[in-house]
Amino acid sequence: MFKKGKYRLPLWVRRVRDAGYQFLIPLTIFQLLRTIMFPSAVDVILLAILVFMYLSYVAGLL
Repeated sequence: MFKKGKYRLPLWVRRVRDAGYQFLIPLTIFQLLRTIMFPSAVDVILLAILVFMYLSYVAGLL
């Protein structure tokens, strides 16, 4: 009855998600360097969110 897997989303949503994934890795690296040089609570939280988003994409949750 319901589509399963990565094809359950419309094509344009999958394209936006994949384009966002391409920007996620450089943003995470930049945020890691920024957190190492100027650590603050906001930087650590933002880095954790970016890492969680990357891992969830790789695991297939997003």
